[in-house]
Amino acid sequence: MTETAIPVITIDGPGGSGKGTIAGLLAARLGWNLLDSGALYRLLAFAAQTHGIDLTNEESLVALAAHLDVQFVAGEDAKEQSIVLEGEDVTRAIRGEAIGAHASVVASLPAVRDALLQRQRVFRDPPGLVADGRDMGTVVFPDAELKIFLTASAEERADRRHKQLLKKGETASLASLLDEINARDARDMNRSVAPLKPADDAVLIDSTSMTIEQVLDAVQQEALKRGLLG
Repeated sequence: MTETAIPVITIDGPGGSGKGTIAGLLAARLGWNLLDSGALYRLLAFAAQTHGIDLTNEESLVALAAHLDVQFVAGEDAKEQSIVLEGEDVTRAIRGEAIGAHASVVASLPAVRDALLQRQRVFRDPPGLVADGRDMGTVVFPDAELKIFLTASAEERADRRHKQLLKKGETASLASLLDEINARDARDMNRSVAPLKPADDAVLIDSTSMTIEQVLDAVQQEALKRGLLG
Protein backbone atom coordinates (compact mmCIF):
# COMPACT_ATOMS: atom_id res chain seq x y z
CA MET A 1 0.00 0.00 0.00
CA THR A 2 1.42 3.37 -1.02
CA GLU A 3 1.59 6.13 1.57
CA THR A 4 -1.06 8.22 -0.18
CA ALA A 5 -3.41 5.21 -0.23
CA ILE A 6 -3.39 5.07 3.58
CA PRO A 7 -6.46 6.99 4.83
CA VAL A 8 -6.08 9.93 7.17
CA ILE A 9 -8.56 11.83 9.33
CA THR A 10 -7.29 15.17 10.63
CA ILE A 11 -8.71 17.00 13.64
CA ASP A 12 -7.43 20.54 13.96
CA GLY A 13 -8.41 23.30 16.35
CA PRO A 14 -7.25 25.60 19.12
CA GLY A 15 -6.04 24.42 22.51
CA GLY A 16 -8.79 23.11 24.78
CA SER A 17 -11.25 22.39 21.99
CA GLY A 18 -11.20 18.67 22.79
CA LYS A 19 -9.43 17.58 19.63
CA GLY A 20 -6.97 15.32 21.46
CA THR A 21 -9.73 13.48 23.32
CA ILE A 22 -11.81 13.03 20.17
CA ALA A 23 -8.80 11.92 18.13
CA GLY A 24 -7.91 9.28 20.72
CA LEU A 25 -11.46 7.95 20.92
CA LEU A 26 -11.82 7.89 17.14
CA ALA A 27 -8.49 6.13 16.61
CA ALA A 28 -9.53 3.49 19.14
CA ARG A 29 -12.91 3.10 17.44
CA LEU A 30 -11.29 2.60 14.02
CA GLY A 31 -8.24 0.68 15.21
CA TRP A 32 -6.03 3.27 13.48
CA ASN A 33 -2.74 4.88 14.43
CA LEU A 34 -2.82 8.12 16.40
CA LEU A 35 -0.66 11.22 16.04
CA ASP A 36 -0.78 13.90 18.71
CA SER A 37 1.21 16.49 16.78
CA GLY A 38 0.96 18.99 19.60
CA ALA A 39 2.84 16.53 21.79
CA LEU A 40 5.82 16.73 19.43
CA TYR A 41 6.11 20.45 20.00
CA ARG A 42 5.60 19.98 23.73
CA LEU A 43 8.27 17.28 23.68
CA LEU A 44 10.68 19.55 21.84
CA ALA A 45 9.99 22.39 24.30
CA PHE A 46 10.49 19.99 27.22
CA ALA A 47 13.70 18.59 25.72
CA ALA A 48 14.99 22.13 25.12
CA GLN A 49 14.34 22.95 28.76
CA THR A 50 16.06 19.73 29.87
CA HIS A 51 19.11 20.42 27.72
CA GLY A 52 19.29 24.11 28.58
CA ILE A 53 18.48 25.35 25.06
CA ASP A 54 16.90 28.78 24.75
CA LEU A 55 13.57 28.84 22.93
CA THR A 56 14.83 31.64 20.67
CA ASN A 57 17.81 29.57 19.52
CA GLU A 58 16.25 28.29 16.31
CA GLU A 59 19.39 26.55 15.03
CA SER A 60 19.83 24.50 18.20
CA LEU A 61 16.12 23.66 18.32
CA VAL A 62 16.25 22.35 14.74
CA ALA A 63 19.23 20.14 15.61
CA LEU A 64 17.40 18.87 18.69
CA ALA A 65 14.25 18.16 16.67
CA ALA A 66 16.23 16.13 14.14
CA HIS A 67 17.49 13.81 16.87
CA LEU A 68 14.43 13.77 19.14
CA ASP A 69 14.15 10.27 20.64
CA VAL A 70 10.36 9.89 20.97
CA GLN A 71 8.01 6.93 21.31
CA PHE A 72 4.21 6.85 21.58
CA VAL A 73 3.37 3.69 23.53
CA ALA A 74 -0.20 2.41 23.56
CA GLY A 75 -1.54 1.64 27.02
CA GLU A 76 -4.09 -0.93 28.18
CA ASP A 77 -6.82 1.66 27.67
CA ALA A 78 -7.00 2.42 23.94
CA LYS A 79 -7.86 6.04 24.74
CA GLU A 80 -4.57 6.60 26.55
CA GLN A 81 -0.98 6.61 25.38
CA SER A 82 2.31 6.91 27.15
CA ILE A 83 4.84 9.30 25.67
CA VAL A 84 8.47 8.35 26.13
CA LEU A 85 11.29 10.83 25.59
CA GLU A 86 14.87 9.62 25.73
CA GLY A 87 13.74 6.52 27.60
CA GLU A 88 11.71 8.43 30.21
CA ASP A 89 7.92 8.52 30.51
CA VAL A 90 7.06 12.21 30.22
CA THR A 91 3.32 11.85 29.55
CA ARG A 92 2.29 14.01 32.50
CA ALA A 93 5.38 16.21 32.58
CA ILE A 94 4.72 17.71 29.15
CA ARG A 95 1.07 18.56 29.87
CA GLY A 96 1.71 21.52 32.15
CA GLU A 97 0.53 24.99 31.18
CA ALA A 98 4.10 26.36 31.03
CA ILE A 99 5.24 23.65 28.61
CA GLY A 100 2.12 24.29 26.51
CA ALA A 101 3.00 27.97 26.24
CA HIS A 102 6.62 27.12 25.38
CA ALA A 103 5.42 24.65 22.73
CA SER A 104 3.40 27.41 21.07
CA VAL A 105 6.54 29.57 20.93
CA VAL A 106 8.57 26.72 19.43
CA ALA A 107 5.83 26.00 16.88
CA SER A 108 6.00 29.57 15.60
CA LEU A 109 9.56 29.05 14.31
CA PRO A 110 9.53 28.15 10.58
CA ALA A 111 12.72 26.06 10.58
CA VAL A 112 11.51 24.04 13.56
CA ARG A 113 8.20 23.31 11.83
CA ASP A 114 10.10 22.15 8.75
CA ALA A 115 12.25 19.84 10.88
CA LEU A 116 9.20 18.19 12.44
CA LEU A 117 7.07 18.05 9.27
CA GLN A 118 8.50 14.81 7.88
CA ARG A 119 8.57 13.28 11.38
CA GLN A 120 4.81 13.73 11.54
CA ARG A 121 4.18 12.20 8.12
CA VAL A 122 6.02 9.04 9.15
CA PHE A 123 3.07 8.21 11.41
CA ARG A 124 0.96 7.51 8.30
CA ASP A 125 0.93 3.73 8.54
CA PRO A 126 -1.74 1.10 7.72
CA PRO A 127 -4.58 0.72 8.36
CA GLY A 128 -4.97 4.50 8.76
CA LEU A 129 -4.13 7.53 10.84
CA VAL A 130 -6.06 9.98 13.01
CA ALA A 131 -3.95 13.11 13.42
CA ASP A 132 -4.76 16.02 15.69
CA GLY A 133 -3.08 19.38 15.83
CA ARG A 134 -3.28 22.86 14.38
CA ASP A 135 -2.16 22.37 10.77
CA MET A 136 -2.79 18.69 10.09
CA GLY A 137 -5.41 19.33 7.40
CA THR A 138 -3.84 22.45 5.92
CA VAL A 139 -0.14 21.53 5.77
CA VAL A 140 0.83 18.05 6.99
CA PHE A 141 -1.91 15.92 5.40
CA PRO A 142 -3.65 18.14 2.81
CA ASP A 143 -4.94 15.00 1.03
CA ALA A 144 -6.72 13.63 4.13
CA GLU A 145 -10.05 11.91 3.44
CA LEU A 146 -11.75 13.79 6.27
CA LYS A 147 -10.72 17.07 7.86
CA ILE A 148 -12.37 18.28 11.04
CA PHE A 149 -11.87 21.74 12.55
CA LEU A 150 -13.00 21.56 16.17
CA THR A 151 -13.43 24.72 18.16
CA ALA A 152 -15.13 26.17 21.24
CA SER A 153 -15.32 29.58 22.85
CA ALA A 154 -12.23 30.74 24.74
CA GLU A 155 -14.30 30.95 27.93
CA GLU A 156 -15.49 27.35 27.58
CA ARG A 157 -11.99 26.09 26.86
CA ALA A 158 -10.59 27.92 29.89
CA ASP A 159 -13.37 26.49 32.05
CA ARG A 160 -12.64 22.95 30.83
CA ARG A 161 -8.95 23.32 31.56
CA HIS A 162 -9.71 24.82 34.98
CA LYS A 163 -11.87 21.83 35.90
CA GLN A 164 -9.20 19.40 34.66
CA LEU A 165 -6.55 21.01 36.83
CA LEU A 166 -8.79 21.11 39.90
CA LYS A 167 -9.62 17.44 39.39
CA LYS A 168 -5.90 16.71 39.47
CA GLY A 169 -5.60 18.60 42.72
CA GLU A 170 -3.73 21.52 41.14
CA THR A 171 -4.50 25.16 41.83
CA ALA A 172 -5.35 27.38 38.89
CA SER A 173 -6.77 30.82 38.21
CA LEU A 174 -9.61 30.77 35.69
CA ALA A 175 -8.81 34.35 34.66
CA SER A 176 -5.14 33.48 34.08
CA LEU A 177 -6.08 30.40 32.05
CA LEU A 178 -8.37 32.52 29.87
CA ASP A 179 -5.58 35.06 29.32
CA GLU A 180 -3.16 32.26 28.36
CA ILE A 181 -5.66 30.72 25.93
CA ASN A 182 -6.35 34.07 24.26
CA ALA A 183 -2.61 34.76 23.96
CA ARG A 184 -1.95 31.31 22.53
CA ASP A 185 -4.81 31.65 20.05
CA ALA A 186 -3.48 34.99 18.85
CA ARG A 187 0.03 33.58 18.46
CA ASP A 188 -1.17 30.46 16.65
CA MET A 189 -3.52 32.32 14.29
CA ASN A 190 -1.07 35.08 13.41
CA ARG A 191 2.17 33.15 12.96
CA SER A 192 3.77 33.51 9.52
CA VAL A 193 4.03 29.78 8.86
CA ALA A 194 1.03 27.40 8.97
CA PRO A 195 -1.28 29.64 10.99
CA LEU A 196 -4.19 28.04 12.81
CA LYS A 197 -7.17 28.04 10.44
CA PRO A 198 -9.64 25.54 8.98
CA ALA A 199 -8.71 23.82 5.72
CA ASP A 200 -10.91 24.97 2.84
CA ASP A 201 -12.64 21.58 2.79
CA ALA A 202 -12.79 21.07 6.57
CA VAL A 203 -15.97 20.27 8.49
CA LEU A 204 -16.39 22.85 11.27
CA ILE A 205 -17.70 21.68 14.63
CA ASP A 206 -18.26 24.07 17.55
CA SER A 207 -18.13 21.99 20.72
CA THR A 208 -18.93 24.84 23.14
CA SER A 209 -22.28 23.36 24.17
CA MET A 210 -21.63 19.76 23.14
CA THR A 211 -20.64 16.72 25.18
CA ILE A 212 -17.69 14.53 24.17
CA GLU A 213 -20.14 11.86 23.05
CA GLN A 214 -22.02 14.34 20.85
CA VAL A 215 -18.83 15.57 19.21
CA LEU A 216 -17.58 12.02 18.63
CA ASP A 217 -20.92 11.09 17.10
CA ALA A 218 -20.78 14.10 14.76
CA VAL A 219 -17.25 13.17 13.62
CA GLN A 220 -18.22 9.52 13.16
CA GLN A 221 -21.18 10.56 11.00
CA GLU A 222 -18.79 12.48 8.75
CA ALA A 223 -16.46 9.47 8.61
CA LEU A 224 -19.40 7.23 7.78
CA LYS A 225 -20.38 9.46 4.85
CA ARG A 226 -16.89 8.91 3.43
CA GLY A 227 -16.87 5.15 3.93
CA LEU A 228 -14.20 5.26 6.62
CA LEU A 229 -16.07 3.36 9.34
CA GLY A 230 -15.86 -0.41 9.30
